[in-house]
Amino acid sequence: MQRFQNKWALITGGTNGMGLATARQFIAEGGHVIITGRSIETVTKATEQLGESSYGLVSNAGNWQDLTQLRKQVQELTNTLDLVFLNAGYGRFAAVENADEAHFDELFSMLVKGPFFAVQQLLPLLKPGSSIIFNTSFVTEVGIPNFSVYSAAKSAVQSFIKTFAAELVTKGIRVNGISPGHIKTNIYSNTGLNTQQIEEAVTNLIPTIPFKRQGEPEEIAEAVLFLASDAASYIHGAELKVDAGIAVIR
Repeated sequence: MQRFQNKWALITGGTNGMGLATARQFIAEGGHVIITGRSIETVTKATEQLGESSYGLVSNAGNWQDLTQLRKQVQELTNTLDLVFLNAGYGRFAAVENADEAHFDELFSMLVKGPFFAVQQLLPLLKPGSSIIFNTSFVTEVGIPNFSVYSAAKSAVQSFIKTFAAELVTKGIRVNGISPGHIKTNIYSNTGLNTQQIEEAVTNLIPTIPFKRQGEPEEIAEAVLFLASDAASYIHGAELKVDAGIAVIR
């Protein structure tokens, strides 16, 4: 299929995991992709993997200066976007009694301020028929120890799906979200855990997943691109769970 022939996508946090998988599939279906990442090294590595229809921008989703430069950077490549996938983020977790202001501000800057102002900056480039997709999480549906700030931030993003959908419907821009479960990504990279601790954490969570396995980034990519495609032309303000049922099965 060539669902995205000559179309343009902007994917924040597109250097690995779900963002990279989505970029790869978008290009395979005829599109051009701009990915963002926090370092020139990761951006360069990703664009080398993705090939000539990919373009990389060094832009930190939690940095105000980078956010205000995002539209200018994108316009050096294209004047229109067909898809914006607000995917950038990572996990950092702490018990309520141990969380400090830096922890709170870091997560809310990256996960809430980042996608909000990225959309604000890029709105002039979005035309009727284009699509905005937020990345939320199954943690908005359940209570998990040490996830209070992360869950609250993702819940704020969840609310953007509804409010942005209400505001942008008159512009012909569809707004939806995906809610991933436990996916094979680098979400634990910024937690301070070492490799062995991460492996132990993953081993312990597998039995809690209804399918008894983590999801693949490509499974998220398929969901994102369905929502971005003409096949989802009547879907607006929705959040698609891609979590093996973990949010509803106990």
